[in-house]
Amino acid sequence: MEIEDRRAFLYWAGLLKFHLQFRRYRLPFLSPVRTAHGPWAEREGLLVRLESADRRVGWGDAAPVPPYSRESVDKAEAACRALGSMVDHESLVAAPAPSLVAALRAAESDMLWDRQPEATDDSRFLPVSALLPAGAAGIKALRRIAGSDFRTFKWKVGVYDPADELALLDDVCAELPPGGRLRLDANGAWDRRNAERWMGRCADYPVEFVEQPAGRGADDLLRGLAADFPTPVALDESIASDGEIDRWLSSGWPGIFVVKPSLLEDAGGVLARLGAAGASVVFSSALETAIGARAALRAAFDWKGESRAIGFGVWPLFSDPAFDGPAARPFFTRADGERLNPQNLWNALN
Repeated sequence: MEIEDRRAFLYWAGLLKFHLQFRRYRLPFLSPVRTAHGPWAEREGLLVRLESADRRVGWGDAAPVPPYSRESVDKAEAACRALGSMVDHESLVAAPAPSLVAALRAAESDMLWDRQPEATDDSRFLPVSALLPAGAAGIKALRRIAGSDFRTFKWKVGVYDPADELALLDDVCAELPPGGRLRLDANGAWDRRNAERWMGRCADYPVEFVEQPAGRGADDLLRGLAADFPTPVALDESIASDGEIDRWLSSGWPGIFVVKPSLLEDAGGVLARLGAAGASVVFSSALETAIGARAALRAAFDWKGESRAIGFGVWPLFSDPAFDGPAARPFFTRADGERLNPQNLWNALN
């Protein structure tokens, strides 16, 4: 489909009613995900399905992340019920639940997606960051995948005593393959003293960046860490919404933006603004289902800026593998996302 045809379709879609359906899910993880916010045992959300009059079907995944998001799944479900079974573009983007708007926009875009073979036959690949569990388990995980082609690894910190975790940093880095880089994700757990201590040590190690070393709202501390230490700082929890990304972008944030497309109300618009500003972006999973993963991977492959390893090395994730995105491996192609079948997930919830 040519660009002008797509624009014409978007105009037409603004006048068209879509049939809306949704199904709620609660999916146990294979094992609890441990972060600074505590163990996370299951994923909750809504799968949404839009169908146009000409039988185009689009899919979305409304999956707020507690406490990252500012809403609950209950609120998203209530907003979805309030929309009714027929929606148009104006009503779906005005829903009072950001995760639902993100899912409905994704479903609308999915209907527009060009399914011609040349659109998905893309030989380009993106490197993938492998996710390591917190604590000493991260060292064991590194040893298990020592012979793989992964070169970027994300280690969860801020879960245990900061001094104990810092003592493990030598051992974690010793297990990295040649040319390997480590990302540290503190999920906002550190106070100023611990954040500065870690940032000072990271300068001596192959650390690509430190993600959210201080909590949401600690703007001055985050800016100070970015200015005072050579290791880059990345924002994650601090940019949990479109407006927060715009605020940090407009203030000239010098570090990295960790973007979770599944959680953005207008992912296309936000990414366009980040691209125009030449921002350094890392695309990351929100531990979503395969439906959310497919949309997020499309955004990552459409990105025209600097390519960093994407944070999608998280699957297998769920006890029911039908809901998993592509299995973690060192590189993804566009086809890895396009092979995911939304209808299978929908049927599994019937």
